[in-house]
Amino acid sequence: MPYRRLPKTDQARLRALQQAVRQAGEASFNQQAINYKTLTEAKRLLMHFENQVAQYHANVDTKVSDNKQYRHKVRNARMYISHFIQVLNLAAIRGEIKKGQKELYHLPPNSHTLPDLSTEELLLQWGKNIIEGEQARISQGGFPIYNPAINKVQVHYDIFREHYNTHVVHKKTHSRVFENIETMRKEIDALILSIWDQIEAFYKDELPYAKLTKCQAYGMIYYYRTGETKLTPQTDQLILRERAQQTKLEWFEKEG
Repeated sequence: MPYRRLPKTDQARLRALQQAVRQAGEASFNQQAINYKTLTEAKRLLMHFENQVAQYHANVDTKVSDNKQYRHKVRNARMYISHFIQVLNLAAIRGEIKKGQKELYHLPPNSHTLPDLSTEELLLQWGKNIIEGEQARISQGGFPIYNPAINKVQVHYDIFREHYNTHVVHKKTHSRVFENIETMRKEIDALILSIWDQIEAFYKDELPYAKLTKCQAYGMIYYYRTGETKLTPQTDQLILRERAQQTKLEWFEKEG
């Protein structure tokens, strides 16, 4: 007899439940392989799981699309903030602005290296530092830095910040949806296992091929081991002939 294997994907789980529920609905009252309580639970969970799977895939699609746009906004913000700081440092080296004024930007006066801009959180902080620092220096009578001007930097910074906040919300939503569907997968797997156990128990006295086909009608999936002979209608016919011959031998022995 081939061995069964539980579904591993959400679509396979849905197909297994859908087929079991459908087949049970077509069976007569005295041919119900699944008990009433389990079947009722299967119908309830099937509807809920269908909704969860649809929500999960919609969330994944949205995440992929939003992430592409978000990465582009991050790159732009990092580029403009980095370029502004480089121009600011060059202006300080040339003596066009006082080195001490760099402290308005939270930058060390005597160092001209770029700060760490590797994470989005650091970009948020340094973008804020640079914008507020430039506004403070200009308010003290300083000439604006150009190429890039702070207004251009702020445009890209504000776009990035808005997308960052949205991105954080989407990440939390995706995590919640993922946790929900992971919990449901465990419930669904346990339910399918219970259903399949009941079906096999119901057909335990059937001949091998008949049992296989009746279980498969409920959506059960079977796999043959390497080298294992496949079951066919002839398998059952051979068993019946062997049983008939054994019955004859037993009868002759009894008569003798």
